[in-house]
Amino acid sequence: MQQLRRIVALKQQGFQLSHIRQLLATSTEDTLTTQLQQQYQSVIQQLVRLRQTAGALEGLLGRDASCQNLQAEAIAQLRWEEVETQDGLGQLEQVWDNWDTATHNHPEAFTESLQRLLPDLSQRSEIEVDLLSKLVLACGDVSLVHFVRLGNSAIAAARNALSSGCQVVGDVPTVVTALDQTRLKHLCCSIATLIDNPHITSAEQAEQVFWHQYQWKHHLEKLDPNCVLVIGYAPSILMAACNAVAEGKLQPALIIAMPIGFSHAPAAKRQLMRCGIPYITTEGTLGGGLLAAVALNALVESLIEKPDCHCYLR
Repeated sequence: MQQLRRIVALKQQGFQLSHIRQLLATSTEDTLTTQLQQQYQSVIQQLVRLRQTAGALEGLLGRDASCQNLQAEAIAQLRWEEVETQDGLGQLEQVWDNWDTATHNHPEAFTESLQRLLPDLSQRSEIEVDLLSKLVLACGDVSLVHFVRLGNSAIAAARNALSSGCQVVGDVPTVVTALDQTRLKHLCCSIATLIDNPHITSAEQAEQVFWHQYQWKHHLEKLDPNCVLVIGYAPSILMAACNAVAEGKLQPALIIAMPIGFSHAPAAKRQLMRCGIPYITTEGTLGGGLLAAVALNALVESLIEKPDCHCYLR
């Protein structure tokens, strides 16, 4: 039973059964680390191949109506094109070049492309679909939809706080710069930067500064109640925010958290999803300052354009 519990726990963390078998059977830490590194590289190679296949399919399915006729001609030509020889490969390259020529004739129709590429979102509210669509367009990865997490009535909390002119706080200047200053001003929302240091340009710098300089943690605990906290860089900021919430020193209306990192960031996001406050985050290592800002901007835009929409309450 104990062994079974270990297997189930590791499976829930995303490990495949073949990986779990080696994980439980390996006796030395060095050997285990080496095996896991090899397995990781193997998984990455599979992901690369799948990403290439997905990219090719997106190139087909993402074409708008203006490209449909040319697309049909290109697909028909691909069916009979001989590519066994070098000359055949050159002819195939010409097919793609002719196909790509159509992109010079008109702007890309993003909405039309997303309708073909996004998974079924019919059970999501209109505002949530808009949020997810903007996040996908910000990173160019449709699979991101499956990793976005919203909890504890996040959209309702965001709209209530923003409509009341709450304080919006970004973790570093780069995130604050990407916020929609004009629309936030229209909502009478003040904007603040947690670590107000213009020299911070990376997640590593933000992490080290917040970890070693205590005044930023003190600043975090002094934020306005009912604020919206947007974290896009350091996982330690998110961990400190969750601890401050648990200790009653911070009472945000919403935390949008997409910090960068490979070990601390996933742990910080899991802590956020357990702390009981409204949140929007991305599972695992996915994230970044731009995505965090885009999430906030999407909520602000939908509030201004559709102030009376209540679809998210279903």
